[in-house]
Amino acid sequence: MSLNIVVLAKQVPDTRNVGKDAMKEDGTINRAALPAIFNPEDLNALEQALRLKDINPGSTVTVLTMGLPRAAEVIREAMYRGADGGIVLTDRALGGADTLATSYSLAQAVKKIGNYDIILGGRQAIDGDTAQVGPQIAEKLGIPQVTYAEEIIDLSNGHVTVKRRLENGVETVKAPLPCVVTVNGSAAECRPRNAKLLQRFKYALSPSEAKAADERANALLEARPALAIKEWGADFVEADPQQIGLAGSPTKVKTVENVVFTAKENLQIDGSDETAIDELMKELIANHTIG
Repeated sequence: MSLNIVVLAKQVPDTRNVGKDAMKEDGTINRAALPAIFNPEDLNALEQALRLKDINPGSTVTVLTMGLPRAAEVIREAMYRGADGGIVLTDRALGGADTLATSYSLAQAVKKIGNYDIILGGRQAIDGDTAQVGPQIAEKLGIPQVTYAEEIIDLSNGHVTVKRRLENGVETVKAPLPCVVTVNGSAAECRPRNAKLLQRFKYALSPSEAKAADERANALLEARPALAIKEWGADFVEADPQQIGLAGSPTKVKTVENVVFTAKENLQIDGSDETAIDELMKELIANHTIG
C-alpha cells in the first residue's frame, strides 16, 4: 500500500544553548546569536514517516514548513534522510503569527497539497513549547488526531495504531485515516543523513535561493526538476488575510523580560533558633519554593 505522508517541520533558533546575547534590548529573540536548527521533535516525526515509507513501497514523504525563505534548509535536511521533497510556506503577510494563525496557514497549505493519508509533526517546537499547532491543524481540517505518539505500530485497512507515551504510562490507540499524529521526543531518533542522498540533493533549491545562485546551480536545477523545493505564498493557498499573520493572531505579547538568575549566599541558621526557622519557612512558602 502506497501512502501520501505529510511531515510538518519547523526551523527554530537553538534555545538549548541560550546565552546572555540571546535577546535584544526590545525583548525579541536575537536570531543572529542563535543558530537555526531542525526542530528536534519534528525529526522524531520525520523518522516515523520514513519508517512508514520503508514498509510501504511507492509511498511519498512531503515536508511542509512555514517561515522565512531560508527555512528551505529544513527541507534539504529531510531530503538527505529520505524525504521526497517539500514546500516552504513563506510570505510577509504570514509574519508575526501565533499558533492560531500558524495552524490556519498550514492547514490551508495541506488542503492545497490535497491527497494525503497521514500528517506527522513533532509534539511541540522548542521556541514556543505550546504543543498547539498540530492539534489545531487537525481541528481545522476536520480529521482525527493522536498526540504524544512514541511509535506507529501499524497502518493498514484505513486505520493507524499508535503507542502514546503519557505522563503516567503508555496507551495504545487506533484512529481512522486521514489523521494528524504528533510525535514525542521519546520516539526513535531520526536516522542520519544518507551519503548518496546528500550528494543527490545538496543542490536542491527554492525559488528564492535560485535567484541568488550561480548559473551552474540554476542549470542543474532546470535539468533535474526533482531538485526544486516549492515555495507557496498566502494567496496561493487561498488564505483569508484576516486569519493569517498579526491580523489573525489574538495572542499578543505585552512584554518580555530577560531574567538572569544569580546564586545567592548560602543561608545557615541555628537549628535551635525556632524563630529563625519559622521565618525561613514563611519565606520559602512566600516564594513558592515549598507549598
